[in-house]
Amino acid sequence: MPILPIAFPKRPPLPDGAQLLAADAGGTKTHLALFELRNGTPVIVKEAVYPSRQFGSLAEIIRQFHSAATLPARLSIAFAGPVQQGKAKATNLEWSVDVEELSATLGIPEVFLINDLEAAAYGLAALKKEDLVTIYAGKTPSEGNAAIIAPGTGLGEGGLFWDGSALRPFATEGGHSDFAPRNDLDCELFLYLQQQFGHVSWERVITGPGIHHIYRFLLDVKEWQEPAGMREKLKDHDPAAAISLGAQEGCPVCVETLRLFAKYLAVEAANLALKLKATGGIFIGGGVPPKVWNSDLQAVFLEHFFEVGRLRPLIEAVPVRLVVNEKLALLGAGWYGV
Repeated sequence: MPILPIAFPKRPPLPDGAQLLAADAGGTKTHLALFELRNGTPVIVKEAVYPSRQFGSLAEIIRQFHSAATLPARLSIAFAGPVQQGKAKATNLEWSVDVEELSATLGIPEVFLINDLEAAAYGLAALKKEDLVTIYAGKTPSEGNAAIIAPGTGLGEGGLFWDGSALRPFATEGGHSDFAPRNDLDCELFLYLQQQFGHVSWERVITGPGIHHIYRFLLDVKEWQEPAGMREKLKDHDPAAAISLGAQEGCPVCVETLRLFAKYLAVEAANLALKLKATGGIFIGGGVPPKVWNSDLQAVFLEHFFEVGRLRPLIEAVPVRLVVNEKLALLGAGWYGV
């Protein structure tokens, strides 16, 4: 039984043993998998990960992944960008996707395209108990809408509408809404980012690149000292990974960077819970949180999650869970396509 009752689109089901191709196309990596239907459940039988920026298109990656065999009759894509009428342009990558063009190019009759956060929401149906870590159980959890927030290369946000018997996922672009400073330090960070980007969204702080932005702010504006060796770490690793490693080694500016990341994640998670009245729960996905999460960051998150003024009792009812299965959007794409 799925952990969550999620409603999927009604379409002619694939027969048992049939295969479909699924893709999770993101700004940093594209994860492809071949699913096979076994006793009514999609199961991954082959998968591979590709660096997105080394390829000119999704079709190019699909051809490389499945070069030695006939392509399945269905392709289901989770895409990191707003999807409209079967077309999408990536937010953090120079890619566009058109389902009709892709169908013709690859010779696949049925191509489905959904936003990656909508796919992640569908992917919740595929999870097991061990894929979730409870951050906050909720005082009085109840059936109702749910939401997912996913920091990665970008910041994805999605919703799940409760129709009285099941949850129905939908995409949003809430990660691009305005970053909202709460105190003097936040205002300084806002001005620092505004000078660089003009518009300052939550994506500028609650992502892998956002972690680096916060780190640079603490060095450039707040004049924290950069320990010896951090520059080399930043050259040799992804900046967010390097800062996380530095924090594990006791680097003060790295520790403070991740504390601010956890604070802003809590603030925007609470905002999302309020906007969607997500009494059914907030799910934290994405590639970044599982890599940096620890008890200290959880304490920071819980310190700030409930700071919503008069609606605190509502937020106190909202369970919060961390998704530690990094294939969430891929699983969602696969299950959506069946």
